[in-house]
Amino acid sequence: MKVLHVCSELYPLLKTGGLADVIGALPFAQKMIGMDVRILLPAYPAIFRGIPETHVVAEFDNFAGHVVLQYGEYNGLGVYLIDAPHLYAREGNPYHDADYNDYGDNYKRFALLGWIGAELATGLDSWWRAEIVHGHDWHAGLAAAYLVNKGKPAKSVFTIHNLAYQGQFARRHLDEIGLPESMFDMNGLELFGQISYLKAGLYYSDAVTAVSPTYAQEITTEEFAYGLQGLLGSLREQGKLVGILNGVDEQIWHPSCDGYLQYHYKQKNIAGKKKNKAELQAYFNLPPKEEALLFVMVTRLTEQKGIDLLIESADEIVAQGGQLALLGSGAPHWEAAVRALAEAYPANIAVKIGYDEALSHLMVAGGDVILVPSRFEPCGLTQLYGLQYGTLPLVRKTGGLADTVVNSTADSIKERTATGFVFQQANATDLRQAIRQAFSLWQKPKIWSMVRANAMSQDFSWRNAAQHYQALYRRL
Repeated sequence: MKVLHVCSELYPLLKTGGLADVIGALPFAQKMIGMDVRILLPAYPAIFRGIPETHVVAEFDNFAGHVVLQYGEYNGLGVYLIDAPHLYAREGNPYHDADYNDYGDNYKRFALLGWIGAELATGLDSWWRAEIVHGHDWHAGLAAAYLVNKGKPAKSVFTIHNLAYQGQFARRHLDEIGLPESMFDMNGLELFGQISYLKAGLYYSDAVTAVSPTYAQEITTEEFAYGLQGLLGSLREQGKLVGILNGVDEQIWHPSCDGYLQYHYKQKNIAGKKKNKAELQAYFNLPPKEEALLFVMVTRLTEQKGIDLLIESADEIVAQGGQLALLGSGAPHWEAAVRALAEAYPANIAVKIGYDEALSHLMVAGGDVILVPSRFEPCGLTQLYGLQYGTLPLVRKTGGLADTVVNSTADSIKERTATGFVFQQANATDLRQAIRQAFSLWQKPKIWSMVRANAMSQDFSWRNAAQHYQALYRRL
């Protein structure tokens, strides 16, 4: 079975969020269980630098101008690169400029990605032809539409990593990207009078997956569906929408072998964790108190991630003598707000604005509690990393967070299923109560150690996810 992943990011070469982590792990896990898998990516500068040895597969002109399709390998996996400098030779974020303005030609840049994804099922590469075209998020949504327009030479799967980003563009572009007017319909890719690349992926694919079972349910409701609840509800009723939980790449994220850590540790020998905590406190100039409960948060600074809830409740951490280390970036007003917290409580709260992969690993390893107070979270990888490293996740009950973290109650502790802290409502009152719950458990070191052991024994390997996707492909 030949599977092509159509996507826009690949960890570690180019990453803006969890999508890159998935593409940097799932195809490789699928290859490990014997599948014939390749990836299609735009040839952004960072991608080209990471895959320097390529050869030309095809060269042509189409609606997007002159295009060269290159092929190379990354860590033993075949990768197609769309070499179109006029569209992709832009440093930094792949979707917007330094001022956060979306590129005006995004409609064309990502139509080309979908178009080539479909063409690779019809013989664009004479040596390899996709039987399953698996698109990821709105950037790849048009692949399914192009396949339908070509008479469906392959089956298509579309994965929703985050429904909030939909890729909507003006109707006038339809002819320009080579799709018929008949597709601009409620039963097609039209949404609110515009072309929706995301809706194209949902409507025209043979199967749709969400990145957790709970998120697959949530997006059929008005609160989470962004106007698509009718379509998504119908897909779920037909059995076309399923939830498959993301995994953790254990070669990158495991405390026993993490390449970013000086001190490794494992479930039955936890000494290295205390050393990582001391190193983390030193990095952030926090007092070197082993007894202080250290909360960490690695995040985009957005309301989706609940940063406003944390800002409202951070004084609870201070009042109880705890510490908070935060790494992230986002809108200027949120960056200013978390900086103000650190200035107000320099002995308890420290902040670094930006993105730092090495530091994020140290924070997951050195923290005691990892905060993920999201309003919605399709899957979430941060809490999975926390479980793996024995850094107990404190999460809101939504999406993949609800599927992966078991609240530490008297019953779950007794049953040895507790793995963290879960609060219900997206408000500061509930988050504050969960923070108190964490401090309460911290006062009982033996029970804390037992819950930490439960967390570290969870299995969220990518092999599990790869097998679920393989079963889905076979069903198609």
